[in-house]
Amino acid sequence: MCSARDALPTRLVGVYLKNGQIFLSLPPCHPSILSPSFTMSSSKIYEPLPPPSGKKDSSQPPLTPEQTKLQADVLAHFVKSGYVIPGVQDGQLTEEEKFWLSYECQLRYLRATKWKSADACIQRIESTLKWRREFGIYDKITSSYIEPEAVTGKEILFGYDTYGRPAFYMIPSRQNTNEATRQVEFAVWMLERAIDLMDEGVESLDLLINFADKAKNPSLSTARKVLSILQNHYPERLGKALVINVPYLVNMFFNMITPFIDPVTVKKLNFNIDVVKDGLFESDQVMKEWWGGIQDFEYQHDKYWSALNGMCERRKKEWMENWRKLGGKIGTSEKAYKTGKTAEAQAEPVPDSEKTEA
Repeated sequence: MCSARDALPTRLVGVYLKNGQIFLSLPPCHPSILSPSFTMSSSKIYEPLPPPSGKKDSSQPPLTPEQTKLQADVLAHFVKSGYVIPGVQDGQLTEEEKFWLSYECQLRYLRATKWKSADACIQRIESTLKWRREFGIYDKITSSYIEPEAVTGKEILFGYDTYGRPAFYMIPSRQNTNEATRQVEFAVWMLERAIDLMDEGVESLDLLINFADKAKNPSLSTARKVLSILQNHYPERLGKALVINVPYLVNMFFNMITPFIDPVTVKKLNFNIDVVKDGLFESDQVMKEWWGGIQDFEYQHDKYWSALNGMCERRKKEWMENWRKLGGKIGTSEKAYKTGKTAEAQAEPVPDSEKTEA
């Protein structure tokens, strides 16, 4: 007869993997052994992942003296006394807009304008400031307003590539609405949440688009609208666009919209790539289904939606608090408010020997 001591769960002998399942090796007298179905399969996951602790460096090279002056000129324009957004009622910058106008934001727009001039950059930034108000980034497009678009999981934020860039999955086969305007608004809302998930030193995201399961093609006008917003108002935010299971008609669709895509963006498009084998993602940062990772993710809206909103709200609240402690100024470094350190502490350049190409 087995003693009570023999039956203690501390008498675990080992753990082993067989046919994709995790098995626990227990003593002959362990109570759990009485159940013939005692196995522990890989657990499903229903919530977004937090940013990984380790990532490759993707920082930009140090600025030249000319580039430094351009950035200083752009900053001087927006911090001058009495500045208002031109052509906008109540054009004084709000706290949220000042927070958005970070040091890195200004550099993204300078790179997007190919460092032509401070004026060219300023015009692009002011165009985006107007657009963000008109589009409703700060008021209309809330979580509750956009939620009907999210219930099927047609757009998901889950995992990060080796550079720490959030993975933004698009699954057209799960399309559940016909209202093009709100579909575009939903894509923008998800872009904003992806930005909330970018850790210190990360400025871009990856699009992972899967056209399997009889995916519906978005209309050409809707696709052009989203591309226009991404290119004009989210410059330098796209890391990679990874597309799999591309049927003939979808390939024709991409050929139709390619002329409307900036040549730099076109170079970021990759078709039918293995994201794990090709070293873009670690296997534990990508979905098992279709994409070759080990995360057995299943979209259950109630679990995912509240978790995503909670994670993003907590991060944004902490950043805003840090930004205010740092002075709440236009041009504050994103690195500074994301880490809570001073801007000066973040200004040290990364040695060339430590840099890798994103």
